[in-house]
Amino acid sequence: MALELRTLPEGLAEIVARHLVAAERALENEDAILAGEHMAMAKYRAGRSAVVREASGIVLYRLGQFSEALQDLRAAKRMSGDVRLVPLIADCERGLGKPAKALETIKLVDLARVDPDTRVELLIVAAGARADMGKPEAAVLTLQGSDLTKLPPGTARARLQYAYSEMLSACGRANEAWEWMERAAASDIDDATDAAQRCNELEGLAFSVESDEE
Repeated sequence: MALELRTLPEGLAEIVARHLVAAERALENEDAILAGEHMAMAKYRAGRSAVVREASGIVLYRLGQFSEALQDLRAAKRMSGDVRLVPLIADCERGLGKPAKALETIKLVDLARVDPDTRVELLIVAAGARADMGKPEAAVLTLQGSDLTKLPPGTARARLQYAYSEMLSACGRANEAWEWMERAAASDIDDATDAAQRCNELEGLAFSVESDEE
């Protein structure tokens, strides 16, 4: 980010950077209005910067303003060519009630040629889109693959296993959902999810299902 901002006129880069940092801090403090104001100022001053458009898109996405976020993220993608923005772009389509469009967006990416973190996010969004379309079993199949167990422990594996557990739960497969949430908790060495808490919730559901079956 700093490298790209250096291409801005002297003094402007520092002002824009301050707005970006302030917007991030405002989001951390759950002050959506202030975050939006800082991003608007950054975009006003440097709207042709891919970094600024990306940051604006991410802020708007986190605020649930999917239409506006989509515009900024698409602009950033055109300027930078960064495929890592595609999961967010596709998820904005989901947020706008267009799961089929989300899947079309994801299909344009060769999953075998992207980094593991991006691939995981693409798979999670694709599964969510299929669930949105009333196809939870298809969502489960979307997430099945070697990444579930072969990725190293960390955020990517934890998020994938977490999503897989949630889709299993949506299909009524409570015992499997509990088992995979436990795996997600063990994988989450960065404490990026609430998998440990969800384990407790799913454990009670799993035992309830077992009792009914007995």
